Amino acid sequence: MIFELRKEIIFPPVHLADQSGIIAVGGDLSPARLIEAYRNGIFPWYSEGEPITWWSPDPRFVLFPKEIIISKSMRKTLRKNIFQITYNRCFKKVILGCKNAKRKQTGTWITNEMAEAYIRLHNLGYAHSIEAWKDGELAGGMYGVSLGKCFFGESMFTNVSNASKAAIITLAMRMQELDFSIIDCQVYTDHLDSLGARMISREEFISIIDKSFS
Repeated sequence: MIFELRKEIIFPPVHLADQSGIIAVGGDLSPARLIEAYRNGIFPWYSEGEPITWWSPDPRFVLFPKEIIISKSMRKTLRKNIFQITYNRCFKKVILGCKNAKRKQTGTWITNEMAEAYIRLHNLGYAHSIEAWKDGELAGGMYGVSLGKCFFGESMFTNVSNASKAAIITLAMRMQELDFSIIDCQVYTDHLDSLGARMISREEFISIIDKSFS
């Protein structure tokens, strides 16, 4: 049903995005619109009280699963099994953890509308969470959208040092096993840069998405 609606939901060509990466403003966060957006390399990002804003930045910050960098200290942490990693065990708790996390950047707060939209996507099987547990408590995690052979990371949080790193490293290793092409990180962060994420052109990014469906 979602894909039958694709013809009714049309985004402008991504090369028409302005210099900051904004491609469109308005619309809604329906599952059909979100899936169409991700399929075209577009994601929503806005703050409370602002209209829904859709982005397709150039360049794009991405992590190729095979390029994940695991430091000596993280290898030691992973070998000790300090964190237990699960998938889709408590999606709502993860998105609320991301929503309530303190951010250095502005404009990244996850609104109630956004949280509800991704919970709907999760219930439909498109959005997924990766949880890191320590001593039976949720220590950190991340969530994103999976389409084709691409995982579009949305947000992460950590309550315990290295918890989110353990989550994304484990995800990258799992993505290698599943022959996924890419983990989209959207915009630059020092945290993801240290794990091997890098910039690629929007043109290359769109090409990777298209090939992942072939």
